[in-house]
Amino acid sequence: MDRSGPAKPQTTIFTVMSALAQRHGAVNLGQGFPDESGPEHVIEAAVAAMREGRNQYPPMPGVLELRQAIAAHQRDWYGLDPSVEEGVVVTAGATEAIAASMLAFVRPGDEVIAMEPFYDSYKAAVELAGGTIVPWRLEAPAFRPDLDRLASLVTGRTRMLLLNTPHNPTGTVLDRAELEAVARVAIERDLLVVTDEVYEHLVFEGRHEPIAGLPGMWDRTVSIGSAGKTFSVTGWKIGWATGPAALVDRVKGVKQYLTFASGTPFQYGIAAALASGREYFESYLAGYAERRELLAAGLAGLGFTVYEPQGTYFITTSAAPLGYEDGMAFCLELPERCGVVAVPTQVFYADPEPRPEVRFTFCKPLAVLEEGLERLRKGL
Repeated sequence: MDRSGPAKPQTTIFTVMSALAQRHGAVNLGQGFPDESGPEHVIEAAVAAMREGRNQYPPMPGVLELRQAIAAHQRDWYGLDPSVEEGVVVTAGATEAIAASMLAFVRPGDEVIAMEPFYDSYKAAVELAGGTIVPWRLEAPAFRPDLDRLASLVTGRTRMLLLNTPHNPTGTVLDRAELEAVARVAIERDLLVVTDEVYEHLVFEGRHEPIAGLPGMWDRTVSIGSAGKTFSVTGWKIGWATGPAALVDRVKGVKQYLTFASGTPFQYGIAAALASGREYFESYLAGYAERRELLAAGLAGLGFTVYEPQGTYFITTSAAPLGYEDGMAFCLELPERCGVVAVPTQVFYADPEPRPEVRFTFCKPLAVLEEGLERLRKGL
């Protein structure tokens, strides 16, 4: 019998970099959470729910008002029509939706193809389900998917394609032709698709298009969304999964044994958030476009190779022109040397070999970005 006790949580690069930021009083341009709070009407809707006594367990799939708002969002933005009763489940952030989807559909020995570099929870969730993650790498400098490579990665053990568009950390947004090519592979090889779309409203070039809306894809796709990025309330941890009833029911079956339900008053707040008019989303995007332009130009002026993102609020750069081939070494040195935190993108790979790429975030006020750039100028 294994008497070593429960597994210990790993110390992630984000924990390390946050500690370094505190130690050196650094500007944190690494972790992807905004410094600003969410819109006032969203905060007030959650406060009102608390004061009205809505502080107990919500229904396991989520409060009705939020499920209705999510279904309406999918319909109004993308023409999708998930059932409010059977095709929507509210989760503790997108991370729970991802984990529940992996546990619902991945069996021991299954393979899951995922776009690499990838959010670190993907590999953990797949392995927790007993599966193996198979990287589908996006290569610098374009970070576009190699569609021929995708077809060659599919084996008899492949169970699922795990997509992320807009893509963290590269900012790539899959276009219609690329999505159609992915859909052909999924249909021909009878694969499930789970798609992480948490940055759906942060697309600066092109447009976000859910793969679930392509012919033949609705019945095999689970779409995952989140309120944290769009409404600057990452601490509320309100996400969701939508799709055909048969698939969402499987996700619910796992979710009930993970968190069961959470964040009752926050769910009412996000129901109000999703009902925001188009002008909110347009203003939100315009504000981040200005920040993207500022940070991209500033980093390029400092000598970084900048891969300007189509979407998300991250910028991938290369520190090689500054003499660093190891982004990890560069990022560990940066807080003390410059008073700035960034994240090495090698931590988003299955085999984190040294790479010169470094990720910065622009989900900070303009003044904070300017301060970070000034510190980099002085330190570098």
